[in-house]
Amino acid sequence: MRRILVGIKRVIDYNVRVRVRPDGTGVVTDGVKMSANPFDSIALEEALRLRERGEADEVLAVSVGPTEAQQQLRDALAMGADRAILVKADATLEPLAVARALLALVKRETPRLVILGKQAIDDDCSQTGQMLAALWERPQATSASKLEVQGEVARVTREVDAGLETLEVDLPAVITTDLRLNEPRYIKLPDIMKAKKKPLDVIELAALGVDAAPELKVLKFEAPPQRQKGIMVKDAGELVAALKQRGLT
Repeated sequence: MRRILVGIKRVIDYNVRVRVRPDGTGVVTDGVKMSANPFDSIALEEALRLRERGEADEVLAVSVGPTEAQQQLRDALAMGADRAILVKADATLEPLAVARALLALVKRETPRLVILGKQAIDDDCSQTGQMLAALWERPQATSASKLEVQGEVARVTREVDAGLETLEVDLPAVITTDLRLNEPRYIKLPDIMKAKKKPLDVIELAALGVDAAPELKVLKFEAPPQRQKGIMVKDAGELVAALKQRGLT
């Protein structure tokens, strides 16, 4: 079966202002609206479009995270994914551990294509897709702003500093998506009802034999310093004087 595996991460909704806990141990999540990572929604939309064009037979949505991530997977099913898998992990995982979990599923599901968001808006690591491709020993193309699949080749257009870059990679491969690739479809109420009947399997991370031990130690979370109020200057000389006064020259 020509299957596309899509990663879905549960994150704080992009409209919510993130607040750091008073003790500096993380960010406040209690009572905060959570949603699918926007880049992952774009990845799912592209997978659905490929299926609609006859380039895939099944779209599988996968999330590695807490039990609550089932809500984001149900939304993915409502968008049009055929089935979903939650790899249950209560602790916050680093990109390498997530890549290892996805690799274990890739070996089980043998997808033709893996599409992930280029980064998650909570940590902005932008590492999971690249790590998965390296572990899988398959080609990758990152930050796709256009994706075409022709036979066993994927053609990816990327926006780079000099303009546009086009790559061709043999399938199976890993593709990560940029914001300009597409606009995800709106979820309708009838689709939400239908999604309740679609299969959603839950697998414990330990059952995949994945080493999830952290490689990094987070010492403290801090909010960015408050921006100072700007000033108006009359000319370049006054600007230089103001910069010198602030020790910036």
